[in-house]
Order: sequence, then structure tokens, then C-alpha cells
Amino acid sequence: MGEDYSAFSKISKLDIDEYYLTPEGYKVFTEKYLLKRGYCCKNGCRHCPYGFDKKSGRIKK
Repeated sequence: MGEDYSAFSKISKLDIDEYYLTPEGYKVFTEKYLLKRGYCCKNGCRHCPYGFDKKSGRIKK
């Protein structure tokens, strides 16, 4: 795979408005956090500010 996940090790503490927990207990990142991260991970995030479409595999402009 060879993907670089080094940015995740640099996360020290998330602000309360950068994520929320679903009723099932999953952590969901908000648009604020995803913009702060600075790139699209292409996983089809619920609040993706980059416009990634998981079905087509492309970023909508």
C-alpha cells in the first residue's frame, strides 16, 4: 500500500468541534478537522469538504 499515515501520529488532542460520536460509538470528523488536516483521504468521509465522490472515485469541483 505504501500510504503515509505520519500525520495521524502528530495529532495530540482533538477539539470538541472537530469530531462527534455516532450513536453506534464511531468517531466522525467534522469539516473543520478535515480542512485542518489539509488533504482528501479519498475514503468518502461524511463531511468531506473536498467533494470526493466514493462511487466515481473522483473529486468533484
